[in-house]
Amino acid sequence: MKEQVLQVMREAGKPMSAGDVTKALNADRKEVDKAFAELKKEGTIVSPVRCKWAPAE
Repeated sequence: MKEQVLQVMREAGKPMSAGDVTKALNADRKEVDKAFAELKKEGTIVSPVRCKWAPAE
């Protein structure tokens, strides 16, 4: 799931909220939230805008 979330974010090319990612993947919100939490902890995603996230590249 983490890789899918990152892929969607990279393809979007702009910061996305968890809701945006959930819609794009047509996935369960709980799974997306869990992936977001793990990615945040790893430092793989950053928040350039409040409530929006983007890959840390």
